[in-house]
Amino acid sequence: MLGGAGVLLGVAAAPAQAAEVSYATDCVPPPAAGLPTVKGTTKVEVTAPATAKVGDEVEVVWKFTQAASKNPDLIDLPANSVQPSGTLKAAGAQAASIAMQGPRENPAIPKGGAMVLSDMKGKLKLTTAGEVTLTPDAYAINVFSTDTKCAPTETVKPAATIKVTAGEGTPPPGTPDPTGTTSPPPSGEPTPTGSETGGSDTGGTTGGGGETDFTGKEVKIPYACKTPIGDKNATSPVQINAKKDGGSYDLTVQFKGSVMDSPADIPADSVKPSMEVVLGGADKGTVHVEGPTNPEAIKSGDPMVISDMTGTYKPGADGESTLSPGVLTVKALGTTTTCTPEKSEVSLTLDTSAQPGGAAGGSGSAGGTGTSGSGDSGGGLADTGADDSGGLRALGFVAGTAILLGGAVFTFMPGRRASRRAP
Repeated sequence: MLGGAGVLLGVAAAPAQAAEVSYATDCVPPPAAGLPTVKGTTKVEVTAPATAKVGDEVEVVWKFTQAASKNPDLIDLPANSVQPSGTLKAAGAQAASIAMQGPRENPAIPKGGAMVLSDMKGKLKLTTAGEVTLTPDAYAINVFSTDTKCAPTETVKPAATIKVTAGEGTPPPGTPDPTGTTSPPPSGEPTPTGSETGGSDTGGTTGGGGETDFTGKEVKIPYACKTPIGDKNATSPVQINAKKDGGSYDLTVQFKGSVMDSPADIPADSVKPSMEVVLGGADKGTVHVEGPTNPEAIKSGDPMVISDMTGTYKPGADGESTLSPGVLTVKALGTTTTCTPEKSEVSLTLDTSAQPGGAAGGSGSAGGTGTSGSGDSGGGLADTGADDSGGLRALGFVAGTAILLGGAVFTFMPGRRASRRAP
């Protein structure tokens, strides 16, 4: 709390003063989640300089002594996974909206534990002599990729007052108010991602002759996903490519849609995808492919992608064999999400020759790269709900489709690769 002193930039610090206010609050989940509003009570302490001069830029601090919601009995929230942002209203001699934001810093929060939110800070340039009151307003709680948005449902009393005296060079009455804030805007609003570019659709390729590389067709697969907190649907463009290696084929499965930018820092080796490619036509069975875990930590704001999955297909029959995207499994941050195609579509057709120990009714050999994914089913995205209102689940829905991957929400947007992301 600023060590008991307000901060005045460029001048000596004036004594700080703080006061706590309490107000009824409604917290609303993402609209597409279809979940009820959570009602609770927010308690906030605001610290600001007691006195200042016109022209000073002062720092104010918003401290949560009680958030309007708690972490329900679904999943333990890891340390540094929760970030608050909000708006503080200045009124009286000067009217302004001060953008407040806190760091993504919190202790581990157990199931059913109180939400622990970091202190939010913002800055206000003082322009008019007189008393300036500071009143808490709406705020958002960001848990990984989704926001719980909370707003007062009653008139909130001011939490602090700054007595502003005239300073040298005070502008005369009628001068335009240059108030502003250098703090970042509240989190939670999706960042425009620019135009999308369509992936290629070359059609299924039949292997034969002296060819060694075969490019599959991009197919849009509707998935029904089983998550620890419910069933969700997602449609994702997928492409299967193959490279002949003797009598076998090295497969590469790509998710051609891009993924939303990471809303938080993701640790290294925490996200791992795998799939069972379905064989048809002359051959039968499945081929296991898997992708590597993310080798490095992913910074907040960096693009998120499902890594290319690889495996080895050893044919078990002579003739034209088809390959279609099958069940997708993603392990992330201690949870498992399984997505099953509601309708299958062939991405690649190969002219195969049976090999000893080939598929033909069984599973193909695994040839994926990367380390094994950690975690089993039983986790889920966090709720931020009040005791008497059920769960306010931290769900993310972008473009109407989402795949929940443990603590992060990856959303497939058809036709845009992350590498082509507009700045």
